Amino acid sequence: MSWKSRVTVVLADDHPIWRSGVRADLGENFHVVGEAGDAKEAVEVITATQPDLVVCDLNMPHGGGLKVARECGEMTNIIMLTVSEAERDLLDAVAAGATGYLVKSTPPDELRDALWKAAQGEPVFSPALASLVLGEFRRMSKDAGGVQPLSEREREVLQYVARGHSYKEIGEELFISPKTVENHVRNILGKLHLNRKQELVRYALEHGIE
Repeated sequence: MSWKSRVTVVLADDHPIWRSGVRADLGENFHVVGEAGDAKEAVEVITATQPDLVVCDLNMPHGGGLKVARECGEMTNIIMLTVSEAERDLLDAVAAGATGYLVKSTPPDELRDALWKAAQGEPVFSPALASLVLGEFRRMSKDAGGVQPLSEREREVLQYVARGHSYKEIGEELFISPKTVENHVRNILGKLHLNRKQELVRYALEHGIE
């Protein structure tokens, strides 16, 4: 292993059986240092254990994964692992500070690979959801409000992600390094995060919320 021997993980989900299943799927390269059944408990466990990675369900009692991402996104990498493929949920998770967004139907080998990358700060999300991000930028670019458009290269990268290519494969196709691909994805999510904030502020002003 080039980075570290094992990744420390906190699992947060209100279904203990699901947490047991994920723990079994993770294998020997991951070490679960804590578990939580709701958002409040998750924040406490994450703060106490300072893991490399948090695998978190979107819908849990006491605020769900969004609360966990908002409160702990600065101290660790938060990955949403959820059944929801809804555009709104994906965008809200990114805006809250999640590093990635994966669906629970992700096969175990793909899940392990994605979580290993995520623990090193690499933004990951299910290929099917990349098209939602593209769609969001298309929608936002049509709206007024100073949206940062995607560059031509960022659009290319996102299209490859949507087709299920790895960062290494994308780099080979575009003649750039995997790290540069990762940086493009990070910039895309950063723009999206900013755009979501702008949208929320605009909504608040329009509806008299201060």
